[in-house]
Amino acid sequence: MDNLNYGVIGNCCTAALISEKGSIEWLCFPNFDSPSIFAALLDCEKGGTFGFEVSEDYHTIQSYVPHTNILSTTFVSEQDEFAVVDFMPCYELYDNKEYYRPAEVYRYIRWIKGRPRIKVNYHPAPDYARGKAFFNVTSRYIETYSSSNNKDRQYLYSSLPLQGIVDHQEFILEKDEFFLLSYNEKVMPVDIEREKLEYCRTLVYWLNWTDRTRKFTIYNDIIERSLLTLKMMSFYNGAVLASLTTSLPESVGEVRNWDYRFCWLRDASMSIETLFKIGHADAARKFMKFIQSTFVAEHDTYQIMYGIRGERKLTEVILDHLSGYKNSQPVRIGNDAYHQRQNDSFGYLMDLIYQYYRLMPGTLDEIEDMWEMVKSIMTTVMENWRKPDKGIWEIRGEGQHFVSSKVMCWVALDRGARIARILNKYENSRRWEEEADAIKADVMRNGWKEEIQSFSQAYGNLDLDSSLLLMEPYGFIDADDIRYHKTVKAVKKSLLHKGLMYRYNTHDDFGCPSSAFTICTFWLIRALYVIGEKDEARCLFDEILQYSNHLGLFSEDIDFETKEQLGNFPQAYSHLALVNTAVLFAEEDKRLIFK
Repeated sequence: MDNLNYGVIGNCCTAALISEKGSIEWLCFPNFDSPSIFAALLDCEKGGTFGFEVSEDYHTIQSYVPHTNILSTTFVSEQDEFAVVDFMPCYELYDNKEYYRPAEVYRYIRWIKGRPRIKVNYHPAPDYARGKAFFNVTSRYIETYSSSNNKDRQYLYSSLPLQGIVDHQEFILEKDEFFLLSYNEKVMPVDIEREKLEYCRTLVYWLNWTDRTRKFTIYNDIIERSLLTLKMMSFYNGAVLASLTTSLPESVGEVRNWDYRFCWLRDASMSIETLFKIGHADAARKFMKFIQSTFVAEHDTYQIMYGIRGERKLTEVILDHLSGYKNSQPVRIGNDAYHQRQNDSFGYLMDLIYQYYRLMPGTLDEIEDMWEMVKSIMTTVMENWRKPDKGIWEIRGEGQHFVSSKVMCWVALDRGARIARILNKYENSRRWEEEADAIKADVMRNGWKEEIQSFSQAYGNLDLDSSLLLMEPYGFIDADDIRYHKTVKAVKKSLLHKGLMYRYNTHDDFGCPSSAFTICTFWLIRALYVIGEKDEARCLFDEILQYSNHLGLFSEDIDFETKEQLGNFPQAYSHLALVNTAVLFAEEDKRLIFK
């Protein structure tokens, strides 16, 4: 079973996926949303890869250097052993809050024993493999570019003979060696000592970052790994990606293949709130600045998602020359969902802004800028909450009156009213509270269905939906309200299958969903926990942890039968929900221990 067994390295500018055999099979330069250089993940013949060829006597062991995003892949045979240590430089410069995050991958070959024989498979396919790759071997580096775009260049430096790399010669390792793949030609000398220095600086950066994270008595390692992964999915300007990849299918052979290398307000707000709760207030500050810079420029219109630099137009294009992951086409870049109305997005964002006002008072101008934004969002929500939308799942058919969208509009107005009270803006607070009350009454009247003894997915149907479970954590309804109890039981009965949850299991514009949506299982676990079914919640949690890949990473979806990971990888949704769920159990155990 292929379980998306990739490690991820990154530096908050871009990231690479490295197979358990040590091959880079996904890398975009210079940023997350740039064209790929290696995309064997999406087409193993044309996509491009950078790995190592060894005899069949070897097996590999892959792990992270503890508490970091530095990845080590060890090649072991009876006589010989070496490790490939992969990282992207990331560290603070000279205490002035500037950071060094170049578009570079270091591959340090650590000789351990024997005389390992290796060949280097260096096959870049720049610009999503849209053209022919050209090589220029000089005395210092191998330069590559694509016939479809000769402006973007890549430079490979190495302690091994460069022509031998291109000619696919066999090398015998007798000492440490290195590779540096860079988007820029280097002006400083590149040698193994430089590589060691970059390694040490990057190691210290990640150790310091992890040290600022709250610690837990149980599940601490998986919480830490998830947080490190969320950090890698944060662009340096504060934007947070939904995932690092594009077009990994929700089900093999089907067409639900999307580009997730963008910043959704919903996903990003949830990710940042998770980082914030676990000790990383700086991530929240940066995200707020990104949101302000993106919104303040355009007071009148809001989108559900933006490019990582605040771009508003995310045109969807199909790359039909790529065969897709396990032949699942189409391969898409860009995402047409940016046109959609998803009324729930503002609820998640306003919940985060409320935490910001409550816990992280900024400078007066920041508070005033944010207040202007809050008023603008409130106006938008009050204008739109009665209208149908596409909902949390971005259903591309007709708009509907989704219950979860109405609930999150209530959250937006509720948090706006609380912020107004903090700022002594009582007239605003009263107006927004009244509107929030109107939404709550509307949901109770139209969302609750006596026939199924549950809230339903939308006003106009009797379907069930995992997003209904979010009514409690966002404060719309109490955990001990009998309607929430009944909804949790109904949702579980309808959507829990073989230990995993459907988002919904009714037809949409692409047919019927056929895989489990990972975040929804975590939502169910939390819902069971808060209604008192703690043992069942803990069993489900321990079960889903077994379905991560070999490094504890999760994608968007899981196959019900094989438990194979599917969908874009790694997925912010899955990891933020894992952290929030693990903390439920971990904090409970802490209280027991320290009574």
